[in-house]
Amino acid sequence: MTDDKRDGVPSAGTSTSGDAADAMEKVSSGIYDLIGVKGKASESFPGVMDCSGKDTKTYFRIFHPWSFTPASASDLDEAMERLKTELPKHGWEIVEYGPNNSKSRSITLTADNDKKKVSVKVIKMAAKSDPPMLSLDLVSGCYKVPDGEKVERF
Repeated sequence: MTDDKRDGVPSAGTSTSGDAADAMEKVSSGIYDLIGVKGKASESFPGVMDCSGKDTKTYFRIFHPWSFTPASASDLDEAMERLKTELPKHGWEIVEYGPNNSKSRSITLTADNDKKKVSVKVIKMAAKSDPPMLSLDLVSGCYKVPDGEKVERF
């Protein structure tokens, strides 16, 4: 996601907040399908956030945090490996992979999908997390609402 050189956030086009949130849920669902191991996703919904430096009445981004808990803790590594392998086959570019700077040095994967104008950050929460899980944070590029509309906040 590197269209807008000023702040690193690409334009995602024109959409209402609701339609953009629906699109984000579809992206999350696609990622869930790629995990490919039995488990449960958290019940969470997308939200609206500001586009840095832009008019908050007409520009917005969508974020969608959720988690995935495998049915068996031993499947956590497989779930992360499957994402690392499968995301690039589905239009995602992995831009970062490896231990993060946390005390537990959790494995983190960051991937961008330029076509969908979405970025995902996946953290493997294994060390002290009970139960072990993947934490996923998706965020869109910057949308502009259609003329005459306002950003709905939720």
